[in-house]
Amino acid sequence: MEMTGSYRIAAPRDQVWAALNDPAVLKDCIPGCEKLDKVSDTEMEATAALKIGPVKARFNGKVTLSDINPPQGYTITGEGAGGAAGFAKGGADVNLAEEGEETVLTYTARAQVGGKIAQMGARLIDGVAKKMADEFFAKFSQRVAGGNTATAEAPS
Repeated sequence: MEMTGSYRIAAPRDQVWAALNDPAVLKDCIPGCEKLDKVSDTEMEATAALKIGPVKARFNGKVTLSDINPPQGYTITGEGAGGAAGFAKGGADVNLAEEGEETVLTYTARAQVGGKIAQMGARLIDGVAKKMADEFFAKFSQRVAGGNTATAEAPS
């Protein structure tokens, strides 16, 4: 499953790039994230509690940054195990473009699940994944803009 979206953030690209590399900002914006610790410049360990349909699970895993091209973008990937609930893998290609005083953040995100969670059906899982991606990028955009308006541009 793949999702795309775009946000216009009322902040300069360097500021948005710095936030994309700040574990505290990412932890605050990732839905259900309880812990996000930087292990190296490109790796973090994470714990997130998620509810997908009737299944609640705590996922422990890692987040990796790759294809890093400051301050234009990177690929962020994560995978975690949720015990009996199964596993989740996902990632997003994030690109930043300057437009005047603002930054346009565009993303293409992917998600995959297995185990008990996968038995719930693609429609439910796709809906939850899209909602989580939109929540993350909306919260991230608002936080970086410092209360200024960040607007979504036709996520699909």
